[in-house]
Amino acid sequence: MTDLKTYAGSCHCGKVKYDVAIDLANVMTCNCSICSRTGSIMAFVPEEQFTLRAGADAQTDYQFNKMNVHHLFSSTCGVRSFGRGTGRDGKGMYMINVRCLEGVDPKALTIKEVDGKSR
Repeated sequence: MTDLKTYAGSCHCGKVKYDVAIDLANVMTCNCSICSRTGSIMAFVPEEQFTLRAGADAQTDYQFNKMNVHHLFSSTCGVRSFGRGTGRDGKGMYMINVRCLEGVDPKALTIKEVDGKSR
């Protein structure tokens, strides 16, 4: 049973805004080349739990390696508040940067550390 709650999220300048229904019981950090540099705390949701409210045209898309994950960031402030891709089941999913959600205290979360560097 999941405990979904809806949060508002945004980049620093506010040009990119979204709502997401998310369970913050399963959040993680990763030590891969991009995650270790951006410092995101991540959680993943299926695409039907994500609604972009503003900023579709205010983002830049960065892809690398297999080019299957869209690492989106604000073209103005550079903050990576979410990304999108395809899950292992072939369905669309979003990576949410929990640090960009309003009303969330990252120090209150149980964060799993993932060794993406070794994959």
